[in-house]
Amino acid sequence: MNTLTMALTPCTVAVPMVTASHWAFWTLAPIMVLAALGMVVARKPVHSALFLAVIMISLAVQYASMQAPFLFVVQIIVYTGAILMLFLFVVMLVGVDTSESLADTLRSHRVASTIAAIGIGAMLVVAVGHAVTVGNIGTDAAVGLEKANAAHGDNVHSLAVLIFTQYVIPFEATSALLITAALGTMVLAHGERLHRKKGQPERMSDRMDAYLNDGAQLASHPAPGVYARSNEIGAPALLPDGTVAQASVSEALASRGGIIDAGELKAPTASAFATISASRREVEGELE
Repeated sequence: MNTLTMALTPCTVAVPMVTASHWAFWTLAPIMVLAALGMVVARKPVHSALFLAVIMISLAVQYASMQAPFLFVVQIIVYTGAILMLFLFVVMLVGVDTSESLADTLRSHRVASTIAAIGIGAMLVVAVGHAVTVGNIGTDAAVGLEKANAAHGDNVHSLAVLIFTQYVIPFEATSALLITAALGTMVLAHGERLHRKKGQPERMSDRMDAYLNDGAQLASHPAPGVYARSNEIGAPALLPDGTVAQASVSEALASRGGIIDAGELKAPTASAFATISASRREVEGELE
């Protein structure tokens, strides 16, 4: 009887509940992997920067889904909003259309990169394996952010306590390393001065010499739109006789063909003067 009752009784199986963090991980993880591959494979730096933006924003969403608001805000403001924008500014200075050279500038560069990639992959395998097997047994078991933040109230206070108590030495060492790297970058990027810096009297003397010898313009160049009907940067300055002041024409815009036609600018004025002249001749003819 007991056996029959046990056989007819439905078994209750504990099914783990799928949370929002699970949905976020399984949705964004493939996107992040594809974006990481695109960042490495892309030929142009601006495309790599855009792929990096996808990775950073997806990682911020992962932090938010795991109840880590501090890391979410830092990821958006610091990394995506500041560091990535710095990357884009540097890319714009270098040139959007520039492509990365595939020639090795350092000997054994590819071999060293391959060894480093294999080492990082092995570290990830060991870390994930430890979290899945050993980490779930004993005192090293992962308790989740909700229980970890319960001791100090929220995620921000919990991180502050860890950084400034248990990990204060690595934190200070990392800050010293970043400051050293910034100083080293400034030292390496500082170029040697090839010519002595000229003062105001010397620059004035050079300008006078250029005016006497080559006839260069002594005063400042006229701004775009002077004596014209527009103040756009693409509108060249017109002299009183209607001709274009060549000193006001931007070389970059002139090479791209972005300069407004001077005839178009002075056409309304010429039409007005022609109307006045015709009216004057008509009046003079009636008087005769």
